[in-house]
Amino acid sequence: MARLKEHIASRTQKHTTTDLWGSAPYAVIVVDGAGTLVDLNPAAASLLEGAVRGSALSEAVPPWLANAHRETTESTGRSAGDDGAASPRPAFRGRIGARSFAAHPDPDRGGDVTWWLVDDTEQRLVEEELATERERTAFLAEASNVLLASLNTDRCMQVTAQLASRHLAEAAVVIVPAAGRQLPMACAVGGGTAVRTTVTADAARVPGLSEALQGFPPVPSRWIDPASLPDWLIPEGFAGPVGSAAVTPLPGHGVPAGVLVLLRSTGSTEFNENEEVFARLFAARAGAALSAARLYAEQSDITRTLMRDLLPPRLDRVNGVDFAGGYQPAAARDRVGGDFYDVHPGSTPGDASLAVLGDVCGKGLDAAVLTGKIRNTLQALTPMAGDHERMLRLLNGALLNSHHTRFATLVLASVRREESRVRLRLTSAGHPAPLVIRNDGRVEEIDTRGTLVGALPHVEARTVETDLRPGETCLLYTDGVTEARGGPLGDELFGERRLMRALAECGGMPGAAVVERVQMLASQWLHDGRHDDMALVAITAPLTTHLSAVDGHTRGRYTR
Repeated sequence: MARLKEHIASRTQKHTTTDLWGSAPYAVIVVDGAGTLVDLNPAAASLLEGAVRGSALSEAVPPWLANAHRETTESTGRSAGDDGAASPRPAFRGRIGARSFAAHPDPDRGGDVTWWLVDDTEQRLVEEELATERERTAFLAEASNVLLASLNTDRCMQVTAQLASRHLAEAAVVIVPAAGRQLPMACAVGGGTAVRTTVTADAARVPGLSEALQGFPPVPSRWIDPASLPDWLIPEGFAGPVGSAAVTPLPGHGVPAGVLVLLRSTGSTEFNENEEVFARLFAARAGAALSAARLYAEQSDITRTLMRDLLPPRLDRVNGVDFAGGYQPAAARDRVGGDFYDVHPGSTPGDASLAVLGDVCGKGLDAAVLTGKIRNTLQALTPMAGDHERMLRLLNGALLNSHHTRFATLVLASVRREESRVRLRLTSAGHPAPLVIRNDGRVEEIDTRGTLVGALPHVEARTVETDLRPGETCLLYTDGVTEARGGPLGDELFGERRLMRALAECGGMPGAAVVERVQMLASQWLHDGRHDDMALVAITAPLTTHLSAVDGHTRGRYTR
């Protein structure tokens, strides 16, 4: 432009400015300091209808260009350099008719300003499209982060409706598939908090809704009559009436995740094809999040149902005998593992109850699966609980015939209350021997031995009987307690002797207190180190109460 200006100045003695700019590719006008149009080339005359030499600039050009000229002339003196020449000026932008222009000012020493009007309509459209795509990309990234932040189905529905009503329409409704006519839905208006509801309605009465819930392609918004939308689909607080509606499926992982309904009032623009495509991009992300949340919910329900039979039961008094149990898995993240216990009550208070404590080889979920099978098998064998050896043989055969390659150790205890005492029949199958805490502080190891279950063709076991006096406890435990490594050096076994010394201090304590103390000592010994599963069952003969009359009053007296 500087070269063109020098070329024009060198020829001002021979030609008028119009002659010089007549072939210029841009519209050019010259305006003096008073705002009068001095000259213009044919391109400018064609662009600015009614513009003639000598007319006021404010009458010949749009207001934005007149304001730009006034601003330029007022600041010319302040921005002039040492040589008096005006320094380069930034371009001004505005519209002339339906097109966009960049007006470049070129002040001279005489106070006139030459304006070059460059058509930048295509550039402006490209910039606007680029800005729009950036905004949409940022929105989709935000939506993905927010939607995937929760695996709760209701929360995903609410977030989807809230984001859609903020960025895509004035109101949004999210509907997920359901059985029958009950339609779970979430509604939001203007980006506000979404409301979760359930309505009883027929989706087939809404154009495109039933198809979208089945995963079919969306129906173009121009085919949907807003007047046909039912009242239950219009969120409370919507400024209506509905002027335009769009129904978009929410695709899931192989199955439809739901549908997104976008609403605009009559005062807003209708959905165009580009907006519908963008809505589908958002719907794809929302559908993936909803599908993931639903899958997580289904898996959680399945896990909860299975865990109900795998978790150790809560023990209490059964047929006059006190039972207490404790379980600690090897890893904090696991709820079940390879150790287990159960108490199967006798059919009548006079019949023996069967207590079982076992340890499956391994840990974690794989071991828990076999644990569940052993527990179910033993429960089915409880009618023959009077013969421990036979139960173990049948269980051993069942394990050998399964696809599992793991084995287990067990201890069975038939428990029956006989007046103030408790009669025990104990059988160990490769398991640590039960320990009995006597009232005088002695700890006896019950001499029952046997082979483990699920590894050899035949099982051998020895059953031993013993009695518990009131207040005495028999403790069944797994080797996770005695093999816990820790201590001062961090790698020493807790061991059976240390366990027996600890139990010697528990004489007369309730079974629950014995279990709690052993768990506490083992945890302190570990110092939060790695360990195997730990399980304990305490069988306690309750203290008995005899009533007697003393001095005319009835008093209770505990005996052992």
